[in-house]
Amino acid sequence: MIYNRLGKTNLNVSSICLGSMTWGEQNNQAQAFEQMHYAHDRGINFFDTAELYAVPPKADTYGKTESMIGEWFKQTGRRSNIILASKVCGPTTWCPHIREGKARLDRKNIIAACEGSLRRLQTDYIDLYQTHWPDRKTNYFGKLGYRHQSEESGDTIEETLSAMQELVDAGKVRHIGISNETPWGMMQHLHLSERRDLPRIASIQNPYNLLNRSFEVGLAEISCREQVGLLAYSPLAFGVLSGKYLHGNKPANARITLFEHYTRYSNAEADRANAAYIEVAAKYGLDPAQMALAFIRQQPFVTSTIIGATNMEQLASNIASHTITLSDTCIEEIESIHHMQPNPCP
Repeated sequence: MIYNRLGKTNLNVSSICLGSMTWGEQNNQAQAFEQMHYAHDRGINFFDTAELYAVPPKADTYGKTESMIGEWFKQTGRRSNIILASKVCGPTTWCPHIREGKARLDRKNIIAACEGSLRRLQTDYIDLYQTHWPDRKTNYFGKLGYRHQSEESGDTIEETLSAMQELVDAGKVRHIGISNETPWGMMQHLHLSERRDLPRIASIQNPYNLLNRSFEVGLAEISCREQVGLLAYSPLAFGVLSGKYLHGNKPANARITLFEHYTRYSNAEADRANAAYIEVAAKYGLDPAQMALAFIRQQPFVTSTIIGATNMEQLASNIASHTITLSDTCIEEIESIHHMQPNPCP
C-alpha cells in the first residue's frame, strides 16, 4: 500500500480510503465488519464516514454507519490502527431529521454533531473532522450556473473554524477538513485560519472521476500549492465507470437500480464517454474500474481515493487497483476522450 501525508499534518494515510456510506442501507453490520477487516489487513489505515450516513439519508438510518464502525472498534480494539474521518452536516431542507432540520455549521451544531459522532464511534477523538458541505448557498452536488446571493457573505466560516478550534483544544478532533467546497471557500478557510490563528484545513473531499474532472479547474492548483490534498469521492461515478450499467443494464441491488433519483452520472454524453473509456481499458488489458481508480491515484493533487463497495468482490478489485500504474500512452488516450467529452457529469 502507498501512503501519503495528509496536508501539513504528521499523519500518513493510505492512498485508498475505505468509504462507508452504504453500511446500514445496502450493507448490514456483518458485511461492514468483513469490509473493515479485509481493508485493514491489506494496509488501509484510513476510514471515512459521516453523521449523515447511511445513504440515502433517512431518519431511521441516521448515524447507523458510525455506530457500526464504533462496534468494530469495540470488538477488535483497532481504533489506534485507523485514521478516522467523519463529517458534520451542513444546512439542509432534505434532512429534517438532523437536529430538527436546523443543521448549520455554527458552534452549537458543530459541537453537538461531534459529541454525537464520538458516542456512536465509541472513541474519544476523530482524526479528521470535516464539514460535509458549505453553510452558504453556492454550487455543490453538481449544481451549475452560479447565481450570487449578496446576503450570503460566507461569514459563518470563521465561526466554523472557531468551533473546530474548541474541539481541537479539547482533544476531540486532531485535524479538520472541508468537503464539496469551491475555490473561494477553500481559500477563505486558509485565509481565516492564518489571519485568526485557527485550525488549518488538511484536506478537501470533493467528487473526482473520469466523468467529472471539474476539480482540476481552480481547486487542483490550490491543493498543490497550499498542501491541502484531495480526498476523491465518487471515483467510479456511482459505479458507472465499472461498465455495469452500460447499454442500459440495471444490475440487481446496484445503487442506481435501487435509487433511481441518483442521476448525476446518467446522461447521453456520460454514456458515450464511458463507453470510450471502457474501450481504452480493454485495449490495455485493464479492468475499467481499476483503470479509473489508477488514473485518480496518479494525480499530484490527490492524497487518497475513497472507495465504496457493496460486496467483497468489488472491494478486493478496488483495493487491488493501487498496484496498477497507467502507461503514458494509456493516459494520452484517456485525455483524448476527455477533450472530446469534457466533464459530462459535473
